[in-house]
Amino acid sequence: MPYTILIVDDDPLILKSLKRSMRKEKFNILCANSAKEALEILENKQIDLIITDHDMPGTRGVDLLIEVKKLYPETIRFMLTGKATLEVALDAINKGAITRFFTKPCNSIELAVAIRQALQQKDLLEKSKLLLNATRRQSYLLEKLEKHLPGITCVKRDNTGAILLDEENDEDIEKFLTE
Repeated sequence: MPYTILIVDDDPLILKSLKRSMRKEKFNILCANSAKEALEILENKQIDLIITDHDMPGTRGVDLLIEVKKLYPETIRFMLTGKATLEVALDAINKGAITRFFTKPCNSIELAVAIRQALQQKDLLEKSKLLLNATRRQSYLLEKLEKHLPGITCVKRDNTGAILLDEENDEDIEKFLTE
């Protein structure tokens, strides 16, 4: 399933330009021309990454990113602005917890690479969470098994290092696992 990216900018030419620059990427690109419209899209769609301008009528881009961070913390956040000041950058980083900050005009190749890297990192984090949960489940089952059959988790070996199996516990293990 392709990743879904939401681009937010009040300038329709910027939206078209960014969408066109990413047409070769396998992304589902959605566009919004205001923070309000972006929040409506976020409410109805799973968005993997949001790229927003800062200077828009109504809600500023930083304020949108703060709201996205609060409501959709798994969504990766980028800022792309034509009026980059230190204050805007610091607010975007410290309050909006952005992953990347870009200035207009933006190099489309650099933007595409940053998007791919951020999405790859997101995938790795999700996979590590799954592995951690699987490890916790296995540890829980081993503890439960050890309580039911003391010593079962201890490995017995012969003098050659081969693992010795205790055949009399096979039925107990089968019974335990089916419970």
